[in-house]
Formats: sequence, structure tokens, C-alpha cells
Amino acid sequence: MHKTAWRIGGVALASLAAVSAWAQTGPVGSIYTCVDRNGRKLTADRPIPECVDREQRELGPSGTVRRQIGPTLTEQERAALEVRQRKEAEERSRALEERRRERALTARYPDKATHDVERKAAIQMVEEVAATAEKRIVELRQQRKAMDAEMEFYKKDPNKAPMTLRRKIAEADDSIAEQQRFINGQDEEKRRVHQRFDVELAQLRKLWDEQRGVAAPAAAATGGVAPASAGGSR
Repeated sequence: MHKTAWRIGGVALASLAAVSAWAQTGPVGSIYTCVDRNGRKLTADRPIPECVDREQRELGPSGTVRRQIGPTLTEQERAALEVRQRKEAEERSRALEERRRERALTARYPDKATHDVERKAAIQMVEEVAATAEKRIVELRQQRKAMDAEMEFYKKDPNKAPMTLRRKIAEADDSIAEQQRFINGQDEEKRRVHQRFDVELAQLRKLWDEQRGVAAPAAAATGGVAPASAGGSR
């Protein structure tokens, strides 16, 4: 019984040794080759330590490449590689998002006339808001005029005017000033709207030119006619 157990144990140890040897040498018949940092071409039957920092090729018995083995990176090198790959992925994502935005922009504004219509509507909305504020100023000034008429009774000594009247006059003046500031803000808003549409139009002109550049060869290939210019002069 002890001899049987010894034989089994011996077989197990031999199997483990065979597995360890295979792990060190690689698949049977494999040849590893690389060029080290000194420019020497090295060949071995196992991964080459001198080329741990560079690419190695594993060849089969016939000389065909089985696989490419990349360089073994340090923790610092691996962290730097991950940062670079993440930045590249983010840049690709930004580029894709920009292309989607450009396609949506040209779909919304296929030509300058469409863009001009929306610019005019945006400006008109701002002007309507400002016009409402101007009407409110007219109302407030009429109210203020009526208060001035009441103050005529206290022209000689305004301090004798009722506190409620003086408070109403102050509130009316504040309201008029506030509405005027709001109107001035709408003038600035109109400038911002025009600036936004100007920037957008400059980008659209480039996109329309690109579309025409793609459409012209396609039309020539099919014997058709390239579409007319999408963007006119402003």
C-alpha cells in the first residue's frame, strides 16, 4: 500500500514539473524572437527576458507568426498608458458628439433662408418683451403725473405731504427706473442673439460647403447635377 501511494505521489510530482516546464518554455515547438535595445536580434525557445520592454514574436515550427507579445509594462507605464487611452477615448467621444451636433444643425437649417427666419423670430420675441416694458413705463409715468398734481398742494412745504403719497411717488420712480434697466437689458439681449446667430451662420456656411463638396462628385458619378448653393449672402 505504501509503495502504491509513493508511485502515485511520484506521478503527481512529475506532472507538476512538466506543467512548470511548459509554462517557462511555452508551447512545444515555439520560437521567440525580438530585437533588443542594442539592436541585436535574439531567438529562444521561451519568452526572452532582454526584450521584456519591447514586442516579441512567437513563431511556430514552420516559421509562421503565432502571436505578438507586447512589452511588459511597469505600474507607472501602465498608469500612463491608461491615462492616454482614456484621453483618446474622450477625444473620440467629443468628436462623435460634435459630428452629431453638426448633423442636427444642418438638418434644422438646410439653407440660409431658414436660418434667417429663426433669427428674425428670436429678435422679434426680444422686441415684444421690451415693448411690454415700455408700455408699463407709460402707465407708471401717468400715475406719477397724477401724484405730482396732488403734491401741488404741498409745493410750499413738501414735508407736509402725507407719507403714503410720498411713498407712492418713490415706488413709482423706482418702478420706472427698473423698467428702463430691463429695456436696456433687452437691447443687450438683442446683441447677444445676433452674435449667436452670426457664429452659428459662420459654422453653417462651412458645413453647407462640405455638403456641396460631397454632393458634387456623387452627382458627377451618376450623371446628375450638383445641388445649388445652400448659403447665400447675408
